[in-house]
Amino acid sequence: MERISSSNEVGGAGGAYSYDALKRLDLVWSNICSKSLEAEKVPEVVSRVPGSSKILELEENAGCSFDVLVCGGTLGIFIATALVTRGLHVAIIERNLIKGREQEWNISRKELLELVEVGILTKEEIEHIIAVEFNPNRCGFERKGDIWVEDLLNLGVSPANLVETVKRCFISLGGKVFEAKVVSSIDIYDDAAILQLTNGEILSSHLIIDSMGNFSPIVKQIRSCRKPDGVCLVVGSCSRGFSENTSSDIIFSSSSVKKVQETPLQYFWEAFPAGTGPTDRTTYMFTYVEAKPGSPKLEHLLEDYWDLLPSYQGVPLEELEILRVIFGIFPTYRDSPLPAAFDRVLQVGDASGIQSPVSFGGFGSMTRHLNRLSTGIYEAVKGNFIDAYSLSLINPYMPNLSASWLFQRAMSARAHAEVSSTFINELLYFNFQAMQKLGNTVIRPFLQDVIQFEPLVKTLVSVMINQPQILPSIFKQVGIHVILDWSVHFVMLGYYTFLSSYIDPALRPWINYLPERKKYEWARHLEAWKYGSGLDYKQVE
Repeated sequence: MERISSSNEVGGAGGAYSYDALKRLDLVWSNICSKSLEAEKVPEVVSRVPGSSKILELEENAGCSFDVLVCGGTLGIFIATALVTRGLHVAIIERNLIKGREQEWNISRKELLELVEVGILTKEEIEHIIAVEFNPNRCGFERKGDIWVEDLLNLGVSPANLVETVKRCFISLGGKVFEAKVVSSIDIYDDAAILQLTNGEILSSHLIIDSMGNFSPIVKQIRSCRKPDGVCLVVGSCSRGFSENTSSDIIFSSSSVKKVQETPLQYFWEAFPAGTGPTDRTTYMFTYVEAKPGSPKLEHLLEDYWDLLPSYQGVPLEELEILRVIFGIFPTYRDSPLPAAFDRVLQVGDASGIQSPVSFGGFGSMTRHLNRLSTGIYEAVKGNFIDAYSLSLINPYMPNLSASWLFQRAMSARAHAEVSSTFINELLYFNFQAMQKLGNTVIRPFLQDVIQFEPLVKTLVSVMINQPQILPSIFKQVGIHVILDWSVHFVMLGYYTFLSSYIDPALRPWINYLPERKKYEWARHLEAWKYGSGLDYKQVE
């Protein structure tokens, strides 16, 4: 790692590759695991100030007043550009440069085309930012048999090219960029939000969008330093020297539960061909853990990664040229997406927790929700519906996201679960085998982090009928209280499916006759039903 250049490190998850960056992130992780975390005094970034901000005085200073200020530019550039295409006056504040990392993002073409539908990229630009395309894609669990699918996470996209392309579009449409600027404080007045930067600059806006990721200082204030309910730890590398490099692994497990620093862990792998060369391949090893004292550090996981990589990929370590080392921490919370806690401030992307608790990285979920988010934010700003209640309708309860928590719990090794060390792999294989037999309408949405009621019911029934012997172990592994909690979300998933399928078509024609505020509110309810049931997902022919 000391030999790898860190000159191209950027902000955002997975944007740093050096050993110093690893040590810094491990320190963050240790603080999260610390018993004293919740007693820590939370810095107050956002404050409510009664009265007027005297916004007219600020407007006399050219270029300091906006419709929307987006804080955090790596994923924020997408929502900012979607808003500026609708005619809003938008600026982005980024503590580093708005620049994508070297390491590719893996995504499906269907998700990528969402950027075209929203209007921030053309199909020609999409083809330009695709670095590599590959098939087939494997799911496998400890020598129990492999399941192969096509066209899922089968594109490697260059974040550097993508972010630069979208940034050019944003600026060409009149968007304003504040790079190497850090948010110091935000004061919420009756008529505006006043944002102060650490260099003393003052900006005003009708709405502030927090796109500062998992470790946003605003989210830290809202959650009062509460520990995450679950964490995905990821380590990996991009290396040169793989002669067999035409397919990918979406999820693969080559071993049973093992102990690391007295903590039982179930390791999973992902692997994708990289676009930098025909023998270049990216491999990730990840696991799900609780944030508690004694949890293994990323450096411990990297030691295991180097030991296990040769047997997993069938290539001796000495035959590989390590191009970069990758690592990340992805905390998740049950009460996601995060409702607006303040007037005029809204979280999006990883800051809102909209990503699936079993995935790491929020680019895919951002593309999926981009049209919904940009529509809701545009209507909120234009109608002046920017109180906390109205903004919370843009980040509503979504039962399919809440239902995903059971899957993370099932994939997390537990110290006192009293189940076999091979149980997690067996459970996953039985489920994936059932989904494969049920067809693409079941397995494809699941592999793209979209939970739908009918496919879920079919899968559960199939597993219970064909593998009834695993049911007692499921209760031991997951816990009865977790299953009872999940059952509520399961019922709500069915309810939202009914609402979106049958009530939505009946209500939609009448919404246009409502007053503007009620029209806005009902539009958000219909979106919540649709996205909360996964019915926004459409099969690609």
